[in-house]
Amino acid sequence: MTKPYLPLNALRAFEASARHLSFTRAGLELRVTQAAISHQVKGLEAMLGVSLFRRLPRGLALTDEGLVLMPVLTEAFERISATLDRLEHGQIEEVVTVGCNSTFANGWLLQHLDEFRARHPLIDLRLLINNNRVDVAGDGLDLALRFGNGLWHGTEAVHLLSAPLSPVCAPATAKRLRHPSDLARETLLRSYRVEEWPLWFEMTATPCSTIRGPIFDSSVTMAEAAAQGLGVALVPVCMFQRDLAAERLVQPFGVEVSAGSYWLTWLKSKPLTPGMEAFRDWLMLKLGCDRGS
Repeated sequence: MTKPYLPLNALRAFEASARHLSFTRAGLELRVTQAAISHQVKGLEAMLGVSLFRRLPRGLALTDEGLVLMPVLTEAFERISATLDRLEHGQIEEVVTVGCNSTFANGWLLQHLDEFRARHPLIDLRLLINNNRVDVAGDGLDLALRFGNGLWHGTEAVHLLSAPLSPVCAPATAKRLRHPSDLARETLLRSYRVEEWPLWFEMTATPCSTIRGPIFDSSVTMAEAAAQGLGVALVPVCMFQRDLAAERLVQPFGVEVSAGSYWLTWLKSKPLTPGMEAFRDWLMLKLGCDRGS
């Protein structure tokens, strides 16, 4: 048997009354009389065959049935309102969900997001921060900003920024370092990419001593550990210019080694939407990228 459609005005009247526990205040919110609200709620109760309120001498109390119905309607009306708010001059905002490496987010992206929002007010950007371990499909991402070699299975990748690595440490630690070989006496903070320190030592023509030290899944956390004097971190120095300028961190040696770059990626199976293209083009413009790279 087909159930009758419930009148929207009655559902709205009940939801407002349930929030205020008052027909009078619900009427003020919906700009109708208290009697109209009461009449709509009574009609809804009759259609459902249940009581939604207990009428008390000094107001209302929700019945068990009312307590079940209220959050469902509140969520539904909030979603409707949010969708209507996204309409502007007949256009609807496009949601673009971006996964972003935490180092890139802190070192570059967050400083420029206001400009993107000003240029593209109809793009609702959702930013999910990760530590470079990302599943574009599984995480429901439209785009992902990642560090590496650009070779990820099933994805398109656009090169954004080279990010060579160099040691950084606290100023007090830097005073002990005159030559790369001095690092043999220090705690070397490591990422999960085990080849990075050996590559750097090879670049300096210095024998690579046994590397012992904590392993971090975030260069941001690793750099903070270095700033607190816990060791020497090998990080993409271009992402830590504010800390270097403030002398929270010091780059004791000028030698840098390339172990990856920052890339914008998306699934090959997912066509680019206008919002995705806008974010890609803005990034490439800001970072001076070559569209053909």
